[in-house]
Amino acid sequence: MAEATPTEIYNRAKQEGERRLFMPPLEQISTGFIAGVTIVFGIVALATAQHLVEPAMGVGPGKLVGALAFGIGLVFLIIGRSELFTENFFGPVAAAIDRRQSAAWVRLARLWGLILLLNLLGGAVMAAVFVVEGALPSGAHQVLSSMAEEINGKSGPATFMRAVAAGTLLTLLSYLLHAVTSSASRIALAYLAGVFLALGAFDHVVVTALHLLAGLWLGAQVTYPELALHILLVGAGNLVGGVLLMTLTHTAQAKGAGPRRK
Repeated sequence: MAEATPTEIYNRAKQEGERRLFMPPLEQISTGFIAGVTIVFGIVALATAQHLVEPAMGVGPGKLVGALAFGIGLVFLIIGRSELFTENFFGPVAAAIDRRQSAAWVRLARLWGLILLLNLLGGAVMAAVFVVEGALPSGAHQVLSSMAEEINGKSGPATFMRAVAAGTLLTLLSYLLHAVTSSASRIALAYLAGVFLALGAFDHVVVTALHLLAGLWLGAQVTYPELALHILLVGAGNLVGGVLLMTLTHTAQAKGAGPRRK
């Protein structure tokens, strides 16, 4: 099968973006909530794997294995067709650009706000399950606490730039998913992006917020105002990376691409 051209990939993404912009409210609510629940399994897998490996092999190998475990969370999301906040950057933005109507941008803003809120709500519900004493190995709780404090200890500029990187990476994933047609390819792309997201310690607004929330509930040195600040800062960075660096540049590529050469 011939590789898809940038224009073909863009058009597939735009069609999916149209579907998401005009998704029935109940479907939006359920998919956004489920995505928050689902990504917590990746966070828990990371913490548990790191707890099991780090004492025997050291910090570096522990973090590597933790990142490898986190990748399954993104696979669950992509194959389950649930939606994280950043998954609504490429396709819906392309659809809004194509419509050239202010109403489309209003729908887009509403979609972003609703999905982000539901991601956080679903994730908080699932995190509340895992922070109960005995729900996870005690060492995993310690990893979650230390990770929350590490995230919270980063400077504002560093956090913002890590968020730009995460937004760019996951929007690139959204683009690449429209370039492939098989489930195996989608699983591989999602897993690799998930591993890199965790390995690079990039900041995704939902993942970061849930890390901090779990740590806060486990007694880490994190406060609710600091959590709120991270949501604003990381969300802004994700938008810059996902929309400006990835979506708009691929839009220009698709609009400027000529016909496929034979």
